[in-house]
Amino acid sequence: MSYLHHYAKISYNEKFSKVIDRFGWIYTFIKALRKDFLPLTYNLIHSIMTTLVGFLRGINVGGHHKVPMAELKKNLTQLGCENVITILNSGNFVFESKNEDLPILENKIETVLAKSFGFAIPVILIPHKQINELVNDDPFASIEVHKNIRLYISFLKDTPKVKLTIPYISNDQAFSIIGVKGKIIVSVLDITNSNTPKGMEDLEKLFGKNITTRNWNTIQKINNC
Repeated sequence: MSYLHHYAKISYNEKFSKVIDRFGWIYTFIKALRKDFLPLTYNLIHSIMTTLVGFLRGINVGGHHKVPMAELKKNLTQLGCENVITILNSGNFVFESKNEDLPILENKIETVLAKSFGFAIPVILIPHKQINELVNDDPFASIEVHKNIRLYISFLKDTPKVKLTIPYISNDQAFSIIGVKGKIIVSVLDITNSNTPKGMEDLEKLFGKNITTRNWNTIQKINNC
């Protein structure tokens, strides 16, 4: 290596070192930004996200109004819902969303799904924390469960106007409503004397058609998501 070449290399290294000394704080700042600030920002964004549970009404019943869960998840994700999870095939899903007026979000989802599947699909959204509170309260704790007992939770789109005396018991004694809290209805069905009790019909007569019902096992699965 020639003297000039060696000198040029030393000179270059010295200049590079001076640049690092002068602007090294930028590198340090960016490194700290990636390490501390960005995760903090991510956590902050997700701290203002709300976990919601969605219920679709009247799909995948008897081969009608088919909605594949993979397609449902795709539509919800494209709409901006995050971390979407579908549960079973009856139209149940959990997702995260910005704090938004639930009726507005319900309408947005209904519009997207109607366009995608070609028929109207009513959507009811409930904060996940309400599902968690419901499960923790165990509204069926006092019910003696046997093979003919069915435990149900129904969800309303709007706050009910009807005032019931609880427990409400149907004329055939097979169906009873044991609790109403906000838009959530707790009911018990006994099929001992009939395989075709009219409990669901009673619910619609009392609260209207903007209602959807799930069994207690499904609600517990949703709560675990």
